[in-house]
Amino acid sequence: MIETANDQRTIMQTVRGLRDRGFERVRVIDTGSSDATPLRARAAGAEVFHERRCGIGQACPHGLDNLPAGIAWVLFCNANASADLDDLDRLIAAAEKADVVIGNRVDRGTGCGITGAIHRFGNRLVSKVIEYGWGFRFADFDSLRLVRREALDTLDMRGHGAAWNVVMQIRAVESRLNIVEVPVRYPAPKGSCASLASSVSAAARVAWGMSQALGRLFFGAGAASAMQPAFGATPQFAGE
Repeated sequence: MIETANDQRTIMQTVRGLRDRGFERVRVIDTGSSDATPLRARAAGAEVFHERRCGIGQACPHGLDNLPAGIAWVLFCNANASADLDDLDRLIAAAEKADVVIGNRVDRGTGCGITGAIHRFGNRLVSKVIEYGWGFRFADFDSLRLVRREALDTLDMRGHGAAWNVVMQIRAVESRLNIVEVPVRYPAPKGSCASLASSVSAAARVAWGMSQALGRLFFGAGAASAMQPAFGATPQFAGE
């Protein structure tokens, strides 16, 4: 499952990379690209869906509609070739004992300049909030994740905007699912890094969306039971 917007330079590489690694069905959810992204995704062998609302929280639920029978796991990843797809073997291996497998890029120096600094700060802040509110410590909230289909049905991931990844991880804790984080590599980003103004603006929008989602979850009915997580204070970590 790939959410995308204006990724024509990298979408074919990403789709072909997944298919070369045995993923027979690749769904690309395009959120209003003005370039050739949908055409190139389809040419690379993906199913292309269109979602008029931007963002992972709208695109991924759309992509989960009407999954074919026989799909046991769903992989979520970015369209911008920022992940090293060779690490998928690690996620698949970890899935033998997990319901949710999450890529952990915290110690990899993800991002460049101000973009990377904002990402790392935000990651640490959200991790601390979840540790305080739910008693469970995550290392990362990466889009690269492998989720058991039955777990997705349990989590009921509809909406949640920019906080979609974070909400999924909190609900996995609340649902007492088996969570594993796996170290993953991220190559140098393709193209130029975002400017300071655009990075701060994007970070502010994401932070606002996450704060709203965290508040709703924390003060919701499930927060009280979430204070006693099923698997201790941290997720399981697969080795290097």
